Amino acid sequence: MDNAEEKVAMRESKRRERQSALEDSDKDIGLCGWLLVALSILLMLLTLPISVWMCIKIVKEYERAIIFRLGRILRGGAKGPGLFFILPCTDSFINVDMRTITFDIPPQEVLTKDSVTVSVDGVVYYRVQNATLAVANITNADAATRLLAQTTLRNVLGTKSLAEILSDREEIAHSMQSTLDDATDDWGIKVERVEIKDVKLPVQLQRAMAAEAEATREARAKVIAAEGEMNASRALKEASLVISESPSGLQLRYLQTLSTIAAEKNSTIIFPLPMEMMQAFMKR
Repeated sequence: MDNAEEKVAMRESKRRERQSALEDSDKDIGLCGWLLVALSILLMLLTLPISVWMCIKIVKEYERAIIFRLGRILRGGAKGPGLFFILPCTDSFINVDMRTITFDIPPQEVLTKDSVTVSVDGVVYYRVQNATLAVANITNADAATRLLAQTTLRNVLGTKSLAEILSDREEIAHSMQSTLDDATDDWGIKVERVEIKDVKLPVQLQRAMAAEAEATREARAKVIAAEGEMNASRALKEASLVISESPSGLQLRYLQTLSTIAAEKNSTIIFPLPMEMMQAFMKR
């Protein structure tokens, strides 16, 4: 836990250093740069109040504006939300959307650790955490994050077996989220969540797995039936021993059987005669 906290603290420190270096770059615009800035301010004052409409800009609650003065990022970082002021001719700005963005990872053909080809897709949730780094350090943060998510999905699943992919989706998603978050930290991107949507198996493999599962169920059913017959035979043996100890118990069993037959099939009644009665007639 301490290592994770130290890692996060170190990452935040590096991010602040990079942002500070970018924001302090407007100190190096030079003498000509300051002259152009002075001329821009003079032009704005001479064209008042028309120039006010060109200098005042508005950004929405979920946006931030990165201002460039003579091609360098203005000190103070991202502006907004609300009103901000730029100079005509020397300043330009880029709006950055800070809302969470969702995209689907296209199905990726992956060869697992146990040499099984599967098709896996997923979904990624991310947002811009640092607008300055997202603009200054990469051309297109959205496209780069999408491509990185695809390669990360293939790399992570390539180290897993088919059974692990089917059973440990949460662990795989967490591993992907951590890897993507570390890789996109220099771009000012925060990967919030990664989910594995679907794992598609080849048709032949599906049939083989279904046959294996069916055979396993049949074998388990045969074992259960055999255990039931063994238990029933033991119970019958114990019952026969109890009946053999009392001759009248067999007669009571006869009567119970007759009662059961009369209740279920009353059209025909079979009355068993004790063998002792037949022996008495045979002697006469």
